[in-house]
Amino acid sequence: METAAPVKWLSKFQENREITVSVPGSKSITNRALLLAALSQGTCHLKGVLFSDDSRGFLDCLIKLGFNIEINEKRKEVIIEGTGGRIPDRKASIDVRSAGTAARFLTVMLAMAGGDYELTASPQMCKRPMEPLLSLLEACGVTFEFHGEEGHFPFALHSDGIHQKEVRIDTKISSQFASALLMCAAMKEDGLTVILEGDRSEGAYIKMTLAMMRQFGIEVEREGRKCIVSGNASFGVPVYEIEPDVSGACYFYAMAPLLKTCVIVNGVHENSIQGDIAFLSVLSKMGCKMEDTEKGICVDGRLLSAYPGQTLSMKDFSDQTMTMAAIAPFAASETRICDIEHIRYQESDRMKAIITELNRMGVSCEEIPEEKGILIRPVSEDGIRETEVETYEDHRMAMAFSLIGLKTGKIGIRNPGCCRKTFENYFELIEELQENNHAGSAEQ
Repeated sequence: METAAPVKWLSKFQENREITVSVPGSKSITNRALLLAALSQGTCHLKGVLFSDDSRGFLDCLIKLGFNIEINEKRKEVIIEGTGGRIPDRKASIDVRSAGTAARFLTVMLAMAGGDYELTASPQMCKRPMEPLLSLLEACGVTFEFHGEEGHFPFALHSDGIHQKEVRIDTKISSQFASALLMCAAMKEDGLTVILEGDRSEGAYIKMTLAMMRQFGIEVEREGRKCIVSGNASFGVPVYEIEPDVSGACYFYAMAPLLKTCVIVNGVHENSIQGDIAFLSVLSKMGCKMEDTEKGICVDGRLLSAYPGQTLSMKDFSDQTMTMAAIAPFAASETRICDIEHIRYQESDRMKAIITELNRMGVSCEEIPEEKGILIRPVSEDGIRETEVETYEDHRMAMAFSLIGLKTGKIGIRNPGCCRKTFENYFELIEELQENNHAGSAEQ
């Protein structure tokens, strides 16, 4: 008999609060830094590392590939001995779990390095798209033996390296394909030119990848859609500091207009290389006051009597689509979130999940195919029905839709443990904030 998933009910949050919180390190930066450190020459000391299902899975894969790694979770640090682009064990088995970054980055790394490998993944990751990347690698001479559905995990990979000087990759479904090729291009002695195709070639995550490559000392030039990566196994840095996770910070910043609070997230600043920092500009358009303080960005919504709905493209910060969808029902006018078709192929079909769960709780939400997005109409707080929100094993659905619970006290989150993918103590932090009504602030 199947055990029912646990449900986390959210009680109404006190308004007009001042909140200061700390969030974990960035998942996107952590997993890029793990890869770049492993490929670099010499020892790299990573600080501010996120420890979650995804990053632990990535670390486990590197260890199984023979990398010498020292891990200190308490201090949020990892020390990696880089191997200059070589894989210590060229015949190994790894499990990428549910981590899309590990799945894409490590597949390309192993193809570039050459060897014989077995790659497995969680049932969720086995459903996510890999075919465009695998087809490109096959065209470069890599062979795959699929143990399930063709073009998906699990599979065996056999390679004697990639010898092409130029490759093309479509960014439409996942920019992680491009990021994987860009970072691993530095493994080739003669370098690699990566031509980015599709409508996300200028995406925030690709910009983050290029910025981090330069921080690690990799020579890369961009000419329009063409990225020219110099082969340079001698790159590396002795210490690399990982930024706090802006994606995680945005759930708290969204409380500013929704709950009329004032929020500071420690260590988050305007110069962040993370694309989700753009979400704060949306909150500013809603009427929140914003200031980059010494502690971190402060977003203040205490003086708002109401906030307007928005019409916006979220193509470059689509991880915040669910956050926007959670605060949109309480806006004074309708919200149109456009250019988000690619979120169908992430941890869940996020467009379908948003539409389904909002309608279940009494919010009118529908797809607008011509704008590759969704339309959300406003509803009164009384119009929200008591609902157990299905999270579809998607951490962002759980965290974003918890905001509706904090606003109304009518929402339960099924399987809240799915947050362990990126922010394993999210709900503990929410509870701490609720328990400190009189303290005025709480820190993780």
